[in-house]
Amino acid sequence: MNNLSPKVQNQLAMLQQIQQQLQTILSQKAQYEMAVREAKRAKEEISDSAEDAVMYMSVGTVMMQKKKETVNAKLSEKVETLELRIKSLEKQEKMMQGKFEQLQMQIKAAIEGKGTPTAA
Repeated sequence: MNNLSPKVQNQLAMLQQIQQQLQTILSQKAQYEMAVREAKRAKEEISDSAEDAVMYMSVGTVMMQKKKETVNAKLSEKVETLELRIKSLEKQEKMMQGKFEQLQMQIKAAIEGKGTPTAA
């Protein structure tokens, strides 16, 4: 690493930073996807229950009794919001992946460009 130019060392540091950001984005996306699956599963359970079934919903640290249609509407809203966040994260992921690949190619070209004259 010491024989690399400061520019290449800086690019490697940027590459690592982009990689960490990508991992964070992927982690958030996985969490949101899991929350969507849970909410959709809850909606399925609600649709299978009777209209007059007793439903409870978490409001902060308190569980409150709510009507079936209210709980269903809140879950639908939650799914919609989470899916929008997932789409946003996918856009960020695509952008970061592009930056990562571009920087990776630049670093590879710089290293190969430096390595060739020394080997000859």
